[in-house]
Amino acid sequence: MNTSQLIKPDLYYIGASDRRLALFENIMPVPRGVSYNSYVLLDEKTVLLDSADNAVGEQFLENLDATLAGRPLDYFIIHHVEPDHLALTKEVLLRYPKAQVVCSAQAAKFIAQFFDMEMVNQPRIVKEGDTLCTGKHTFTFVAAQMVHWPEVMVSYESEYKILFSADAFGTFGALSGNLYADEVDFDRDWLNEARRYFTNIVGKYGIQVQNLLKKAANLDIQMICPLHGPIWRENLPYFIQKHDLWSRYEPESRSVMVVYGSPYGHTESAATALANMLAQKGVKDIRMFDVSGTPVSYLVSEAFRCSHIVLAAPTYNGGLFPPMESFMLDLQAHFLQGRTFAILENGTWAPQAAKAIQAIMAEMKPNTLLEPIVSIKSSLKSEQLPALQQLADAIVASL
Repeated sequence: MNTSQLIKPDLYYIGASDRRLALFENIMPVPRGVSYNSYVLLDEKTVLLDSADNAVGEQFLENLDATLAGRPLDYFIIHHVEPDHLALTKEVLLRYPKAQVVCSAQAAKFIAQFFDMEMVNQPRIVKEGDTLCTGKHTFTFVAAQMVHWPEVMVSYESEYKILFSADAFGTFGALSGNLYADEVDFDRDWLNEARRYFTNIVGKYGIQVQNLLKKAANLDIQMICPLHGPIWRENLPYFIQKHDLWSRYEPESRSVMVVYGSPYGHTESAATALANMLAQKGVKDIRMFDVSGTPVSYLVSEAFRCSHIVLAAPTYNGGLFPPMESFMLDLQAHFLQGRTFAILENGTWAPQAAKAIQAIMAEMKPNTLLEPIVSIKSSLKSEQLPALQQLADAIVASL
């Protein structure tokens, strides 16, 4: 059954959603699934903009065939060759062998690496500023290297003023009939997943995102069509501002997240005591996370949102509790910076967690570490409450 939807008089959404996928890229949970967005333009020349993942291949190909309705496919624009968008390329070209692929030079190289196939027409290699006229419509190509692969480009269609943004401005979550961000409660139901998508997939490449945003600022954009998640046609400055903030590594909220690791509950108890102190001092919206039970993609996303991060961890095998170490290394890998950290460590005979955390922080982009570092042995005792209160005071003062 054809499930494509009309976006503009001659532009169709032909993507599909996968609600069965458990782990995006086999690492990030997607409890609400994910959409693979693709678009078809029916101008004097027909254009397919990106394909989709094999998981939705049958639906995608049915939508493509139904939308073309017997017309040949003239151009196949490939913005990004990651397999969740490239997977059906060979099948598309088998069905429409005369279609000419339009992509960057690096993308053409990667396509050859992924597939063993000969194309009837050689790819049309485009670079920054090149255009493609299809009749009434003209696409201008904009380089977007490392957002978040080196071959990425985006395209601007001048008739409808649409930015086809590749993986930029994407969001986790399957689409449920409503294609547009203005048709859903985005802040309530989608913003957290947009942040988690950006921070974990694109977050490392803040400088490159800033470069793309500067280019986009020179375009009259009335609609953003990403490869994942809702299409934007209203309130675009809101979503663009979020990406500007995230890519500059500035927190969205002056708030505190408390991340703890606790094999037997003693470190959790100390972390809870600190959170209680903060609440009594007027700190609102404190978020607590068990590093062992929370997938790291959620922790990374929350670390980008919050200004202050409390790390409460025990010593383990003479070093740092492994889930906390993994979390810290993920923050380092995503270039998190400009945050204020506090450390609460535990160790029965030789506490080493704080030292290990500081060693990782030394390799990170600039962040602030509050004093004191609170160290407990085995469990929190009443005589250590003043030190914990001192740390709470330091957090409140820095807020």
